[in-house]
Amino acid sequence: MPMGAWSYLDRRLFMAGAAASGLMSGGAAQARATATTIFHGGPIRTMDDAQPSAEAVAVRGETILAVGALDAVRAAAGRGARLVNLDGRTLLPGFFDPHGHVSMVGLQARYANLLPAPDGEGNDIAALQRITRDWMNRHEALVRDTGLIIGFGYDDSQLKERRHPTRDELDAISDAVPVLFLHQSSHLGAANGAALAAAGIGADTADPDGGVIRRKAGSREPDGVLEETALFAVMGALFTRLDAEANRQMIVEGARYYARFGYTTAQDGRSSTDTCRMIAGLAQAGALPIDILSFPDILTSTDIMATPLYRRTYEGRYRIGGVKLTLDGSPQAKTAWLSQPYFVPPEGQPASWRGYPAVTEQQALDAVDLAFANDWQIEVHANGDAAIDLMIAAVREASRKHGARDRRPVLIHGQTTREDQLDDLKALGIVPSFFPMHTFYWGDWHRDSVLGPRRAEFISPCGSAWRRGMRFTSHHDAPVANPDALRVLSATVTRRTRSGDILGPDERVPVEVALKAMTLWPPGSTMRTTAKVRSQPASWRTWSFWMRTP
Repeated sequence: MPMGAWSYLDRRLFMAGAAASGLMSGGAAQARATATTIFHGGPIRTMDDAQPSAEAVAVRGETILAVGALDAVRAAAGRGARLVNLDGRTLLPGFFDPHGHVSMVGLQARYANLLPAPDGEGNDIAALQRITRDWMNRHEALVRDTGLIIGFGYDDSQLKERRHPTRDELDAISDAVPVLFLHQSSHLGAANGAALAAAGIGADTADPDGGVIRRKAGSREPDGVLEETALFAVMGALFTRLDAEANRQMIVEGARYYARFGYTTAQDGRSSTDTCRMIAGLAQAGALPIDILSFPDILTSTDIMATPLYRRTYEGRYRIGGVKLTLDGSPQAKTAWLSQPYFVPPEGQPASWRGYPAVTEQQALDAVDLAFANDWQIEVHANGDAAIDLMIAAVREASRKHGARDRRPVLIHGQTTREDQLDDLKALGIVPSFFPMHTFYWGDWHRDSVLGPRRAEFISPCGSAWRRGMRFTSHHDAPVANPDALRVLSATVTRRTRSGDILGPDERVPVEVALKAMTLWPPGSTMRTTAKVRSQPASWRTWSFWMRTP
């Protein structure tokens, strides 16, 4: 695929500084949706190499009328255009989420925040219990109505105990109401006895394919910690207690949270059919504040691909863009599928532990073949290099069978991508979507426990991809991390860990490249073919000062 095939600028362009200037808010913003507005008086970064900066830009509705010198832009805009002086604030393209789970972000916002510092206070198990009890006291009606207690975002690598909370520790919160703690990776969790019982999990329950039910030492009794598909089974059993209206509200809350950070497009990866229909209903009702792009699970939800929701253009701020396949877990949870053993294996596992696949080899080959046969774009979650090998093999075989066309498959995460695999990705036209925020959140953990110093240096290899002339994207995988565009940008540029170490300095990229990986390149990676402009006035306060000199 030639690089120029998706090198256009996403015209849903500028995060306008109107809110900070007190010039646009709420209904007033909607009322002026078809008015002509000229932004000027601050640096305007277009992400267009032919014209990287401008003095002014004129916008009417969803169309950019002109970009350039102020006099020329005013002439193009015509009489009556409203002037917005940025007062030195920088104007940037709206951020485009190349991978996340917006429907889950609303869940995170609604329930107990167990994230460790700097995003929360979940720094030891006693704190997790305290935070959850405090949340229960503030949300007695929600607990009563749903019969469910959820905490989101604990991270064993950051807890003082350096382990997962157990069933007994969650029973201490409540032994009557199901309690479920979701790990920050969303690939593991901890459940109390009531939650395990609700999912039918006990001593006689076998580990499901692609998952593990951890046991108490010397017995078959579950200790409450669940990996991968074992966790998903409990989530499926418990989340049915949330009614449709609650789910709709969480989707809207998630989209609003994205907008706070300057995102004008959010993704919902691995959506279910029901979730796709729910988001579509919200879109038809005009309830979505930003665009949402779904990639339903190819193993469970291909029925939705036969509907008009699968299309290349947005309607009511929503479309289905393709399908998603998940091949393994996460490196920070040590469930990603590696070709070489983990530096320090998880407790109870041998020194040869390499993680495990989420599907069989044949399932992976068949899924990619199905996507190529239907010309569906496919996003493939593969963190470990063994999983990436399987993706490459599946794409190579499907390309041989169905012909090499511009289907633009996407590697999601690709945390442990090797040098030779980057060459394969480029040759096959696979777009890497990296998760460089790992360098901050888990960089020290990867270096000291997950991968060891040598492999950790090459995690999320943005620099090596860029030097090969590859277009990559940078994501946050929300709610695994907050959809904080500043932190995505910082991690892609600096690769600074929590301790201040620079993890893999050769994999850093310049600010301009990092911004393109969040604005210009993601729309092309998702087969976006239309041009839009939207302002996000509510997001401007977040950006104005920091982005003054990006």
